Amino acid sequence: MNIRQNGSKKDRRCRLAVKEGLYYGTTGLWPLLHLPSFLWVTGPKRDLWLVRTVGALVAVSGVTLLAAGRRGRVTPEIALLGAGQSAAFFLIDTVYALRGRIAKIYLADAVLQLGLLAAWGLAGRGQPPEGKN
Repeated sequence: MNIRQNGSKKDRRCRLAVKEGLYYGTTGLWPLLHLPSFLWVTGPKRDLWLVRTVGALVAVSGVTLLAAGRRGRVTPEIALLGAGQSAAFFLIDTVYALRGRIAKIYLADAVLQLGLLAAWGLAGRGQPPEGKN
C-alpha cells in the first residue's frame, strides 16, 4: 500500500477512498453473492435484475476507489466519484425511505453516506489543491 501516514490532504483522500471502496465493494457484491440475505435485510424487491445491476455497478465503483486509494492516486475525478456517489445514495436513501418506497433500513445507509460526503469535504480542506503546493 502506497498510502503515507503524514496527514497530508493526499493521504486523507487516499485513506477515505480505501474505506469507501471497501464499503461499496462489499455492499455491491452482497446481492450478487447471496441475494436472499440481501433481501431479508433490505426488504423485498420487484425487479431482481435491477438489484443485481446496481450491485455490480456499486462494486465496480468500490473497486475503483479502493485501487486508487491503495495506489495513492486519488485524482480530483476519483474524489468526485466518491463524493458524488455518497451524495446520490444519501438523497435516494433519504427521499425514498421517508416516502415509504424502500425499507427504513436505508436511512441507516443515508447516515453513513452523509458521513462519507462530509469526510470528502474535510479531506480536501486545509491545503491548496494537488499540484499547487
